[in-house]
Amino acid sequence: MSATPTPDSSPILRQREGDIVTVVLNRPEKLNAFTIDSWRLLGDTFLDLDADDSVRCVLLRGAGEKAFSPGNDISEFETARSNKRQAVEYGAVMRRTIEAIGNCRHPVVAQIHGICVGGGMEIASLADIRICGESSRFGVPIKNLGLVMSYSELAPLVRLVGPSAALQVLLEGTIFDAQEALRLGVVTRVAPDAQVAEEARAAARRIADGAPLVARWHKKFIRNLVSGKALSDADRDEAFDCFDTEDFRTGYQAFLAKAKPQFNAR
Repeated sequence: MSATPTPDSSPILRQREGDIVTVVLNRPEKLNAFTIDSWRLLGDTFLDLDADDSVRCVLLRGAGEKAFSPGNDISEFETARSNKRQAVEYGAVMRRTIEAIGNCRHPVVAQIHGICVGGGMEIASLADIRICGESSRFGVPIKNLGLVMSYSELAPLVRLVGPSAALQVLLEGTIFDAQEALRLGVVTRVAPDAQVAEEARAAARRIADGAPLVARWHKKFIRNLVSGKALSDADRDEAFDCFDTEDFRTGYQAFLAKAKPQFNAR
């Protein structure tokens, strides 16, 4: 796997293997806790990837196997989030990143090891597929910090688990295990700890082997449905645009030939 020239000391790393890009939350000494620089660079990274038609899947993970992320670095609060003015500015950076990940055209797979709480769970919730280990732990115990989740932070969680379960998670503030996360819908599936990376890579490979235009359309259509957007006739007709694509011709011809399709469309 070849990495971009981003220094290893960067809080966000980008690694590429063909059409799959791995984005790494890279503060292992702090269990990959977020700073404002982490949030900003993560947003920059996803905006850049979204514009790259050669990408077919993004794999998002934390450095090491102790944690995906425990959320924001609390030590930064005194300097960067000590009052409302600072918090609004910080929140704008977070919102930009949350929207960049949530609106990414390409499928996103979260590879979750260990701790995934607070802002870490917010980020993981934005992925399309979320795979964790049996020992992973989740929760949003910010009630103990006297903090409120903003609307942009709340939205991914509410979409995943619904308003009632989201309130349970926030009001009780408990840390729960992988099986409870699976029951609530926080994760897509649970794997043995030693197999999380393998499972996540396999999922990314299955996605990347599929028709890339189809994956982007499915993401777009589901976002439209979940948002409650009133669909126009043009919106509905867009579902048939695929019939004029190289992806479609490649797919059905490979099926008739009993061969594996090799999609080239971008």
